[in-house]
Amino acid sequence: MPLPSSVTVHAPATIANVGCGFDVLGLCLTAPYDTVRLTRREQPGLVIHHLDDYDLPTDPNRNVAGAALLALLRAVPEPLGFEVEITKGIRPGSGIGSSAASAAGAVVAANALLGNRFSNKELIDMAMYGEAVASGVRHADNIAPAICGGFTLVRAITPTLDVLALPAPPLWVAVVHPQFEVKTKEARAVLPTSVPLALAVRQWANVGGLVAGFLTHDNELIARALEDYIVEPARASLIPGLGDAKRLALAAGALGGGISGSGPAIFMLNKDEATAHAAAEALGSVYRKMGIDFHLHVGPIASQGARVVASASE
Repeated sequence: MPLPSSVTVHAPATIANVGCGFDVLGLCLTAPYDTVRLTRREQPGLVIHHLDDYDLPTDPNRNVAGAALLALLRAVPEPLGFEVEITKGIRPGSGIGSSAASAAGAVVAANALLGNRFSNKELIDMAMYGEAVASGVRHADNIAPAICGGFTLVRAITPTLDVLALPAPPLWVAVVHPQFEVKTKEARAVLPTSVPLALAVRQWANVGGLVAGFLTHDNELIARALEDYIVEPARASLIPGLGDAKRLALAAGALGGGISGSGPAIFMLNKDEATAHAAAEALGSVYRKMGIDFHLHVGPIASQGARVVASASE
């Protein structure tokens, strides 16, 4: 069967850190998502078009999808060219994996055009070059769930990438995205450069507890383990309304949550759909009162990451 000449991929939003797991834990969402269309072209190299209003760079070296695809092309022996069309459904600077979605969607699309010759681990490694363009750091806590779906643990990036795709419990996620931007580079700049040992031990214990709670479907353990003692306190001043939003969502029945990625989005995990909608309404009420526009997203943890939704052959 001939390989397609063009594919369209939906690449979903993701939650990075998941509370206590800075740079190592991630969750995949069902929506929103970026749409990435790749078409083979006769000339080697990349041509990138953005079909949205975000005025993002189209130079492949400065574009997150372009940087990821350049890494993929370096791993392919034959000369190849792609035309890339990206429609951002995830606002840049939202905190729900906008750059990761475009980078992941691009390499998943290219892999489909190449007969799926690369593994998920290889695709994650390639897509991290896109994250380096966005934030200055090759990190995988958004990339891994965007490609693998579900719940992921990045045990190591160097010297060898080590990513675990773990089964996620049937939880629902409520996300509020206040319509202002927190740049990842700025959010990383406020992080502490050293942490007291006692505080680090509490954080490690929560990471282990959260992973164990997910694997055993222990909602009470998940709720206890979601607290972040290190990163969220440092970033809280960047996100007005964070404390009130979390407090009201917990009162509505949410298990717990916190800043999604570097913010400004805030996520809350919930035992079922009804509770997730109640938590979302509580989150939104804070920003409605503050006069800040916001978007709400409610859905289950997505079992599948970036996926091909259409293909065509010449």
